[in-house]
Amino acid sequence: MAWEAAARVRNRYRRRSPGEPRAVGYLYLLPALAVFVLLVLVPLGQSVWYSLFDWDGLTPATWAGLSNYTGLVTDPTLRAPFVHALVLLVFYALVPIAIGLLLAAAMSRVRVHGLTFFRTVLFLPQVLAMVVVAVAWRWIYAPDGVLNQVLRLVGLDGLTRSWLGDFTLALPAVGVAGTWVGFGLCMVLFLAGVQTIPRELYEAARLDGAGAWQEFRAVTLPALRPQVAVAATLTIVAGLRNFDLIYLTTSGGPGNSTAVPAYEVYHRAFETNQVGSAAAVGIALTALIFVLTVTVSRLVEGRER
Repeated sequence: MAWEAAARVRNRYRRRSPGEPRAVGYLYLLPALAVFVLLVLVPLGQSVWYSLFDWDGLTPATWAGLSNYTGLVTDPTLRAPFVHALVLLVFYALVPIAIGLLLAAAMSRVRVHGLTFFRTVLFLPQVLAMVVVAVAWRWIYAPDGVLNQVLRLVGLDGLTRSWLGDFTLALPAVGVAGTWVGFGLCMVLFLAGVQTIPRELYEAARLDGAGAWQEFRAVTLPALRPQVAVAATLTIVAGLRNFDLIYLTTSGGPGNSTAVPAYEVYHRAFETNQVGSAAAVGIALTALIFVLTVTVSRLVEGRER
């Protein structure tokens, strides 16, 4: 039988020397390691090398040293996309996490009928292609789009505008679309975490006279720290590598008011033929994502200890 065959395999490995199964495990990892090296580390190393040159992608390159990196600090057109990316993190990470925690806290106190349907509907933007999301929100924000029509309908004609063409509001408008996409993921993660919290903890807190806020702070939030760390990591990465939504809604405009690092990499590499500068932006973006995600993980782990 199958279980007898599995037992024989386990016994065979148990009789081996302690070092042999570990060596066999390393052999199984070699193909994955080779793919990782070829598809991640080698292109990353090439990008670092390209970032040290002034190159248009066709003619011979000229050594530039670290000038492409110093330009990230001294050149306003290179510095602004990183500032915009940090602003978008408010919409891509902070607001979705806050909404998800609010919904999770509310549902920990009230039984919701049809929770599966409710969760599926709110999670739906996460599974939509970003092209569909971008086209839909571009239609909503159009001068004759849904948002302006609703404002006119309620008598707020003075607030209507070309939202994606406004130098001040274009970036927050794109950020709202990012919030709509991301908060469903946070909500599902937090609801899954809430369902693992023993109901006795909530009952004990209520017997002690805890209100909604005290209950959330003392019971729900500490139990959801692992889920918060996962949600923060995913949303931060999504916010910083945001390209398709920007490209399909504003193309970095008006001016460069919605330019972000990922779009700037594309713009410089394929539209203005500044491959070295584009590579430097890409490497800086990679470093920023790494630093922020590691910082979030360390903060959560430190609090858990």
